[in-house]
Amino acid sequence: MKSQGLALGLVAGLLLGATALAAPPREEPPVRAPDTPGYVTATELPDGTVPPADADGNFILGPTHSPAPEFARRDDIPRGTVHDLIMESTESAIYPGIAREPDTFGTVDPDNPAKLIVTTSHPAPYTRKVAVYVPQQYEPGTEATFIVGTDGPDPMLFKALDALIAEHRVPAMIAISIGNGGGDAQGSQRGLEYDTMSGQFAEFVETEVLPKVEQECGVKLTRDPEGRAAMGCSSGAACAFIMAWYRPDLYHRVLSFSGTYVNQQWPWNPETPHGAWGFHENLIADASRKPLRIWMHVGDQDLYNPNCMRDDMHDWVVANERMAAALAEKGYPYQFVFARNARHCEGVVKGQLLPEALEYLWQGYPR
Repeated sequence: MKSQGLALGLVAGLLLGATALAAPPREEPPVRAPDTPGYVTATELPDGTVPPADADGNFILGPTHSPAPEFARRDDIPRGTVHDLIMESTESAIYPGIAREPDTFGTVDPDNPAKLIVTTSHPAPYTRKVAVYVPQQYEPGTEATFIVGTDGPDPMLFKALDALIAEHRVPAMIAISIGNGGGDAQGSQRGLEYDTMSGQFAEFVETEVLPKVEQECGVKLTRDPEGRAAMGCSSGAACAFIMAWYRPDLYHRVLSFSGTYVNQQWPWNPETPHGAWGFHENLIADASRKPLRIWMHVGDQDLYNPNCMRDDMHDWVVANERMAAALAEKGYPYQFVFARNARHCEGVVKGQLLPEALEYLWQGYPR
């Protein structure tokens, strides 16, 4: 009876703590103008057009977002096969699983406004889906180029690749679309995977996902980083850049929609105290240029201070503008698209830009 009472007390304490740490309501993001002082100088595009796939630099997308012609139904092109795989947390030595209690968030450290204290995160199992697209043009037994995507499955990616591969605008690549482990932001499995400033997620993909893909889908994946790309949206986009930044021996190409280049890493790390905000704060400038090619996007109504932290490091538009400036200053090949009339990770904008983004990403690689 004593142990039962103790358990009930702990549960009651947890519920009280959860109430105290309830997630704050999100503010409606303001509309940011591309000519705001401090933003990068960019080329304004005619409404309804996208940047040239061979052009570096900064571009402003018009307010109308019609789907790219590559998404129109066509019966005259080969279609890839999609394999659906399942991965359980019990299979992973790297990510055994955590979760943050529902409807809770965290509190700001009173001694450090850039640090969030989360007390409602705990071990928890997860199941993740992995969708693997194999184009008809793949020759069994040969080493294939590939792209890894976060927050999968991603049918839009697979459909775009059908058209682009058939038209010889990108290599005949395999797409590995990996579902996250659940939740979002600090204290969650997804946040741990995507916002951590290290090569851990790249190592997870390399040692636990890719071998399973090769074994279960009957494919062989290239070890050449020039033939490997990573992509995502929001924290998944930051993760794609993190993968290439910390493991340029594995990835040279990054595609980023509404990248979360803000202060969202958890647990807090004194070596990178501002999380992905550190990329444009000092990391890109202070490091030797890496062999990376980057495509980036942000919307004029992208996220702005979506939590209780008011550390001036939670404006997604500012973060992506600063990323573009840092990449330009260091001489990276990159394309940055500022989209008018666009919110965070908006599907219609992705539908307009994805084919061009993929074609830009694979510039310089044999078709």
